[in-house]
Amino acid sequence: MRFLKLVLDFYINASIHVAFSVYALLKITEIYLDLPYNSDLNYFMFLGTITGYNSVKYAGVAKLHHKSLTKSLKNIQVFSFFCFLVLCYFAYQIPLKTLFYTIPFCLLTVLYAVPFLSGFHKNLREVSYLKIIVVAFVWAGFTVLIPAVDAGKEITLNILLLMLQRFLIVVVLILPFDIRDVQYDAISLQTIPKKIGVAKTKKLGLTLLVFSLVLEYLITANTLVKTPFMLFFFLLIIFLMRAEKEQSKYFSSFWVEALPIVWWLFLLGFHNF
Repeated sequence: MRFLKLVLDFYINASIHVAFSVYALLKITEIYLDLPYNSDLNYFMFLGTITGYNSVKYAGVAKLHHKSLTKSLKNIQVFSFFCFLVLCYFAYQIPLKTLFYTIPFCLLTVLYAVPFLSGFHKNLREVSYLKIIVVAFVWAGFTVLIPAVDAGKEITLNILLLMLQRFLIVVVLILPFDIRDVQYDAISLQTIPKKIGVAKTKKLGLTLLVFSLVLEYLITANTLVKTPFMLFFFLLIIFLMRAEKEQSKYFSSFWVEALPIVWWLFLLGFHNF
């Protein structure tokens, strides 16, 4: 049992779970836009998520405590390094045009963690409300815009609406994490729950979800796509409403993070039915 817990903790802490969530959103885009399967791009996104997230989460910790790193953190560093090496291989397989479009999103990821504001003491994460916007924008860009560009699709209004919907959904997915972290975040870090309270944060999340539902009906008329979305929609509402400051260890980091994967599985089930 202890071994299984260690494996689960490594799976979450090494950002493998969040990488599967991003991968699931990428696969959802392929279904919505009828894109061809591209293994190189799929692996690039998956490994890029692991490398990027671990760099953002642990770079500062490793710098400050490099001589006294815990064994688990050292394992994550080694794992991330090998993921980065494989990532470089798949990046080489991807067209330059696609890589060019990833530059703004990669730059935002770097600036999210690296101080460059207020005399180089502040990063994007520490700017009020910007944290959630940056993360949602990067996820939307990587999981909608990049695969569309890679497949040679013209950037139509439909694709922009899908990107906006993805942005709104990711914002709502982040809210349970921000609610959980209210008691841990620094006073200077003004997240949405800290500024407006947990109850109003949930109302905001519901409003954004309603907008995403309206966008769903503008994006597609396919019932095989809309029905899985509705199932995902109600699941996300349930988890948003149940989010509290005091929540179980895996409520956000595993269950909320798994919702995009569940959405993808719903889609696969309805398409194979």
